[in-house]
Amino acid sequence: MQAWAAEAGAAHGAEPFYATPEFWVAVAFIVFVGLTARTIFRVATVALDERAEGIRNQIDEAQRLAEEAQELLASYERKQRDAEREAEAMVDNARREADRLAEHAARELERSLKRREQLAVDRIAQAEKSAIEDVRAQAVEVAMQATRIVLAEHVSGSKADALIDAAIKDIPEKLH
Repeated sequence: MQAWAAEAGAAHGAEPFYATPEFWVAVAFIVFVGLTARTIFRVATVALDERAEGIRNQIDEAQRLAEEAQELLASYERKQRDAEREAEAMVDNARREADRLAEHAARELERSLKRREQLAVDRIAQAEKSAIEDVRAQAVEVAMQATRIVLAEHVSGSKADALIDAAIKDIPEKLH
């Protein structure tokens, strides 16, 4: 440095290099740039740190939202599976109930048909019994008519009275 100072001093005269205004302007410029750079570096560092913190917060928020969305998706998928299972259970229950009702209706129809068949058999038996009674009554009526005619033509007097008395005695036995 002394060599540079000696050289600079020889060129300008005997003044040392640090006594020149150019040196002090250069020193002031370097200090100014140093202080300004330090301030700018601090401001830039703070701004970059704030921006990095903001980005980090956004990333954290995005991760939190993604986790919430994932949990919500899983919750909805569980709910959907539960709803599907419940719907399947409802369908199965409805099918079982329909089968049970169909079986019940078939049993009721069978019972109803048996009752109607029994009623028809009972009515036929009643009609048959009524027809037999009508035929018997008609036969009795015809027999009575024939007996009157025969008695009127062939039997007379005391013999007719004895036959009438015997017939009257036999009526209760023959009606039952």
